[in-house]
Amino acid sequence: MIGNNVSHSKRRTKRTFDVNLFRKKFYYVEQDCWISLTLSAAGLRLINKVGLDAALKNAVEKGYCDWNDIRVIA
Repeated sequence: MIGNNVSHSKRRTKRTFDVNLFRKKFYYVEQDCWISLTLSAAGLRLINKVGLDAALKNAVEKGYCDWNDIRVIA
């Protein structure tokens, strides 16, 4: 998304709004391994609320990610 920085004197310059992404590691109990995910702050809150397995299944059903996108850390 693109917007404006507005200074005290109301001078406007262009800026971009970047996505709030994190690279996080999770212990996936069902598969007994560590996985690495790139997710947003809202996705992180969803995992804390419903659990990792339910959030992953929901994301795959809605088409947000694929099981091949999930990196397993050995």
